[in-house]
Amino acid sequence: MASEEKIKTLETLAKKTGIVILTDSDTAGFRIRNYIKNKLSGFSVKDAFIPDVPGKERRKRIPGREGLLGVEGMADGVIIDALKKAGCEIGGQILKASENRITKTDLYLLGISGGSDSRKKKQYLAGRLGLPSKMSSNMLCTVLSRITTIDDIKKIMSGYNFD
Repeated sequence: MASEEKIKTLETLAKKTGIVILTDSDTAGFRIRNYIKNKLSGFSVKDAFIPDVPGKERRKRIPGREGLLGVEGMADGVIIDALKKAGCEIGGQILKASENRITKTDLYLLGISGGSDSRKKKQYLAGRLGLPSKMSSNMLCTVLSRITTIDDIKKIMSGYNFD
């Protein structure tokens, strides 16, 4: 099936039921995710993310370039958690987005974006929440708004060692 045929199929699915994008948390996974999201702009698309976990899949002799486990190497519970965080229906339950919208300004004020040590802080926060560290600030805001509150983020970041 040609690439455009695959996109048309995904459009049909997105119109009918919505789709969930669950890719590896490496650079290639984010390229695939962004490609699909750009092609399906305006359709019902949810993002599910697996955390950055060092390792390799059993079928591989050596780890991938970035040394991270892919979706196939994740335990079932990790994948189910990722789908719940994306707001998917799991066993009749839907995880609702929090009512407190988290913005890029919030991330900036907490030093997670736009500061001298923000990359390390973002990696720390992502690791504590089981998210990949490669998310853009916009994507991070969307996901954080769904799974947590600004007060919880402040609590998490209070444990960050700034030295």
